[in-house]
Amino acid sequence: MHVDRRGLLKQSSLFLAGAALPQGALAGLASRERTLPEFYEEIEKRTFRWFWDTVNRTNGLVPDRWPTPSFSSIAAVGFALPAYAIGVERGWCTRAQARDLTLTTLRFFWNAPQGPDRTGTTGHRGFYYHFLDMKTGHRFRDVELSSVDTTILLMGALFAGEYFDRNDAGEREIRELAEKLYTRADWNLFRSDGRVLISMGWHPETGLIARSWDGFNEGLFIQILALGARVHRVPDQIWAESTRPYPVFWRGKGQTRRLAFAPLFGQQFSHIWVDFRGIRDAPMRAAGLDYFENSRRETYANRAYCIANPMGWRGYSRDVWGLSACDGPGGFELPYRGGTRTFFGYAARGPSNEPDGRDDGTITPTAAVGSLPFAPEIVIPCAEALMKQPGLFGRYGFRDSFNPSFTYPDVPVETGTVDPKNGWVARDYLGIDQGPILLQAANHRDEFIWRHMRRVPAIRRGLRRAGFTGGWLR
Repeated sequence: MHVDRRGLLKQSSLFLAGAALPQGALAGLASRERTLPEFYEEIEKRTFRWFWDTVNRTNGLVPDRWPTPSFSSIAAVGFALPAYAIGVERGWCTRAQARDLTLTTLRFFWNAPQGPDRTGTTGHRGFYYHFLDMKTGHRFRDVELSSVDTTILLMGALFAGEYFDRNDAGEREIRELAEKLYTRADWNLFRSDGRVLISMGWHPETGLIARSWDGFNEGLFIQILALGARVHRVPDQIWAESTRPYPVFWRGKGQTRRLAFAPLFGQQFSHIWVDFRGIRDAPMRAAGLDYFENSRRETYANRAYCIANPMGWRGYSRDVWGLSACDGPGGFELPYRGGTRTFFGYAARGPSNEPDGRDDGTITPTAAVGSLPFAPEIVIPCAEALMKQPGLFGRYGFRDSFNPSFTYPDVPVETGTVDPKNGWVARDYLGIDQGPILLQAANHRDEFIWRHMRRVPAIRRGLRRAGFTGGWLR
């Protein structure tokens, strides 16, 4: 059957404009249900076990993925640090165990070799390479020194510095190391070619990456931590410059109007650490909403797009949805319903009518489940439905992704398995996708990450320098 993509996209746009949010969707935070059904604890516990079981206990490094043999992702390490504390609070590990593993991690990053050399180092000027060898902790191949992934690592360290607040030698050292790691990070390295904005990365071979952090994406927390720095201070105008391109990101009308970024990780990564409820910068004051409400609207829009399903993929529904960055079956051009469709390997995915949109029929649980605090009323039914998808829910919770439309058993996929009836399911669990699932559940239950991070002086300084006012910043 031939799919009229233009007509379906028009249908999807109408749906988003008029029905993405239900009546009462903008109700006050106090009225939202905070409890979770019994099945949800199994998601959280299994996801915690992924971090707890796969970490290298000699240096605290966490793999990018498992069970495929992998390098370490410093962002996965950043998510792991609060995961250990969640384990303490839920009774899945002891405080002493979490303290000792946290100490191992922070000591490693403080003492690991830094410098401009191409090999044999872990980072440079307080920042770290995106991927590290799991054993040596040195730069993996030719990856970049990453501003965003280091930000996630530093957020995890700052959280640990707040959580471990007891007066014993180990917890005091955690607090000291967290502050030292943050203070050492020289944000101006990423502006060393004279640019105002912060570059996405740096290579010792070629220097700064041309692309800087601006527009609407996951980079809000990068600017906040940079603006909060006391030693390596960045200019105040960075926030205004980074938000200048916002006009091209607006989508929708009325209660669906929002800053759009197609993959949902762009709505999640900053919100895991920073409580944006009730605080506003200049663009949000002008728009009459805050970034939390913006993410709520984007969560509904992601679901609405999947319900409308303009590409005609199998498996999308009101309870099975969620597009973000994730693994995929691989790069293929294959026949599908009378035409030809393009499939991808690891890629950012999202509604095709939004910035950075790409839709190849691949759904990732972290998209919806990592958005739990924004819209629990649609996320919880989705989580329950995803647990029933064949082969998706396993030893460590949700495997990274699945694609019911990829029913080609003879195609040599990059990873995962293909069933001619149920389609493709990823093989691996990915650390950067496990993190939002676990940490956002903790935020939803009792603001666990948020209430510790609200006390971090660097966060408060950064928000104020960015022009945020109101709410808990008063």
